[in-house]
Amino acid sequence: MEIRRMSEADVFDVAAIEAKVFSQPWSEQGFRDALAMNHVIFLVAEEAGSILGYCGMYMALDEGEITNVAISEACRNRGYGEQLVTELMQQGRKHGISRYVLEVRVSNEPAIRLYQKLGFSVLGTRKNFYEKPSEDAYIMSRVQ
Repeated sequence: MEIRRMSEADVFDVAAIEAKVFSQPWSEQGFRDALAMNHVIFLVAEEAGSILGYCGMYMALDEGEITNVAISEACRNRGYGEQLVTELMQQGRKHGISRYVLEVRVSNEPAIRLYQKLGFSVLGTRKNFYEKPSEDAYIMSRVQ
């Protein structure tokens, strides 16, 4: 498995995973728009030409906002999410990022466990942050 920067050629496969994982997925154009921006890092995990998962982050000053983390359902529980987020934070450090923030559904226990394992802690709750279905989000943060 290789982790590398996402390219526009990956967008179709990434958007397909996104549509299966999230109830309000980003579109292909949303990913293209993000990739065209400065101060973003989007990574993919790839094996034998197939995209297994991806993650992304917007950077502003010393803060990185992790926007998307998703692993194809057939590839879960193999450590790919941990490897992707770890690499994302390592690349963020090279850009001066010292604080990471993200939102996660309060019911997404596997993701919460992963983020806690990586040193994130819950800062607070955003009520009714998510739709389809309506659900609260934990705001989680990690300081390097």
